[in-house]
Amino acid sequence: MLVITIENPALTCAGLLGNLLSAMVVLAPVPTFYRIYKKKSTESFHSVPYVVGLFSATMWVYYGILTADVLLLTINIAVCFIEVVYLFIFLLYAPAKSRTFTTKLIVLINLGVFGCLLLVSNLFIKESRRAQITGGICASFAVSVFVAPLSIIRLVIRTKSVEYMPFSLSFFLTLSAIAWFSYGMLLRDLFVAVPNVFGFLFGITQIILYLIYMNYNKDESKAKLGSLQELPEKKSSSAQGEAGDRAPVAEV
Repeated sequence: MLVITIENPALTCAGLLGNLLSAMVVLAPVPTFYRIYKKKSTESFHSVPYVVGLFSATMWVYYGILTADVLLLTINIAVCFIEVVYLFIFLLYAPAKSRTFTTKLIVLINLGVFGCLLLVSNLFIKESRRAQITGGICASFAVSVFVAPLSIIRLVIRTKSVEYMPFSLSFFLTLSAIAWFSYGMLLRDLFVAVPNVFGFLFGITQIILYLIYMNYNKDESKAKLGSLQELPEKKSSSAQGEAGDRAPVAEV
């Protein structure tokens, strides 16, 4: 199913746009890993999202091979490479316990689970049904990945802070879901289209929450500043000094 043709301009445009937006999403953690590189420490960051991301991309590569879908192949091969780089940097600077856990997870999921699925698919499933079954697995896993941000949504509602939910990431995730949904529908591939309905819904939810809570901390800071200004000068200076000591360091 070679889709890059002048006979399907809308399909090709949707796929190319999906590639571009997905690339922007997968490159979003670059500042995080630059920070890890600069500090030579993984701090409180976790490797699980990147191990899962690598497994998901690997499965989509296999599906892309089975369906001869060039646009699915290009982005997911690129994602595999980027996730491997992320995991390499993480393993390089992670403490021993975290490094051991991450290595075991990579072996279990990306080698063990994927290897078993590949083996079963080629030995026990008819060639005519391989793409359908693999697509079902990819779609199911994609839905579970889209549902994962529920924990972030709960955190935002509980803390009324969007610190851990960058607007740019939510925005590009939503656009990417729209592009891939359009691509899947034009291609009549429900395995690509359906999971992105969930991606769109969760992306819109995150954007709405961001707009609701984006100024919450600013308003709180202004209120605190106003109360400090009402205090005697000596006490105010002391409070401002403590606030300065606790100010977050800007990420490079």
